[in-house]
Amino acid sequence: MHKSERHQALADFLRKRRACLTPAEVGLPAGLRRRTPGLRREEVAQLANIGTSWYVWLEQGRDVHPSPQVLESLAQALRLSTNERRHLFLLAGQPLPAPALAVEECVSPELQQMLDDLNPTPATVIGRRWDYLAWNKAADAVFAISEASPPHAHNLIWHFFTNPEMRERFTHWEPMARGLLAELRTASARYPGDAWFTELIEDLKQASPEFCRWWPHHEASRSLDREKIFEHPTLGHLEFRHLSLQVFSDPDIRVTAHIPDAQTRAKLQRFRTTEENVHAET
Repeated sequence: MHKSERHQALADFLRKRRACLTPAEVGLPAGLRRRTPGLRREEVAQLANIGTSWYVWLEQGRDVHPSPQVLESLAQALRLSTNERRHLFLLAGQPLPAPALAVEECVSPELQQMLDDLNPTPATVIGRRWDYLAWNKAADAVFAISEASPPHAHNLIWHFFTNPEMRERFTHWEPMARGLLAELRTASARYPGDAWFTELIEDLKQASPEFCRWWPHHEASRSLDREKIFEHPTLGHLEFRHLSLQVFSDPDIRVTAHIPDAQTRAKLQRFRTTEENVHAET
């Protein structure tokens, strides 16, 4: 996009977002004689703590260059979503901002329904800290996710490094463990303001000799979308292909599915049928 086109696109975006907000939504009085929908320009400038004339220039598509701090203030003033915030920075010609950290990660009912519909394929939702946020019955049956592992309950990486059964059940435990360690390093660098990562890393160093030995190597992140061979104490030999998909509305959340081969799918289907029969009898 040419610079002048980008300035005009930024102006259009700001005007449309301003028109979508009401004074009540941002804690301002409605006032009298409001002729246009949404907020006034001076109200947006007030909320963003910037000069009104300067904001007017932005909406006029002039050749001005807002700083990342100003863009962040505008994103908050206009109540932009994560993707709208990224779009604002792109239109302004600034590097993409660091992700805004939500206080608590959550999974929508629709996403949980999708996991349930994937049964008997094991599927989970993983958050930015590599916590299991949601899972279906097949995933719990294979990976025992609901069995909390303190002090980092339901954290995939903690569970993988500290649960002795993981080493016994995963045929390729070491390369998978190294891959997860590299992913943790990437995630901790992406969220420098989240002290939780420091706590997890220090706890892993104390709990796992392998993690303590490998952490200083600074290995690059590698793809985890590979074949996984798993020896389950009840279901026996299981083989999967791991697939990870990003949720568009929240890039910090990933849906992971373990696609079973034909024999594994048959075992999981029989297990599901048995569970349903037991549930029906009770």
